[in-house]
Amino acid sequence: MADVTDISIYKEALSQFATGVTIVTCGSEQGPVGITVNSFTSVSLNPPLVLWSAAKDSKRHDYFANSNHFVIHVLKKQQIDLCSAFVKPTQGFEEIDWQYNSHGVPIINDCLALFECSFYSKHEGGDHTIFLGRVDSFNIDKGEPLIFLQGKYT
Repeated sequence: MADVTDISIYKEALSQFATGVTIVTCGSEQGPVGITVNSFTSVSLNPPLVLWSAAKDSKRHDYFANSNHFVIHVLKKQQIDLCSAFVKPTQGFEEIDWQYNSHGVPIINDCLALFECSFYSKHEGGDHTIFLGRVDSFNIDKGEPLIFLQGKYT
């Protein structure tokens, strides 16, 4: 058994689990904010709750920690370029088709699915914050999901 203090081997073990890829967005006084996330999962059907997490040292963290609404976008495999588009907190929206929803949160068009959420709660999770959102509305499209496995998009 490997020692969990060896972070590089621990990360490699975690990468053996395939995940979908999402972009989570929120509005801010500086403009739209987005972050690429693979920690998205469903929590509850009644009420409809989902969660995702962000590193506390991320430059985007505080935007989401201080937001009342966010949108989770499940990416299609052909949207791989979006993953690296959000290098800085208020960048990434220049080259894509999007608009604000009624809560001032950016909605990226043509995603596989999206979940418009109201902030429900947040929890400490080591070096991350776990954000829970209550799903207010959602949308589904057709296509194949973008998957992250063994450190690569597939």
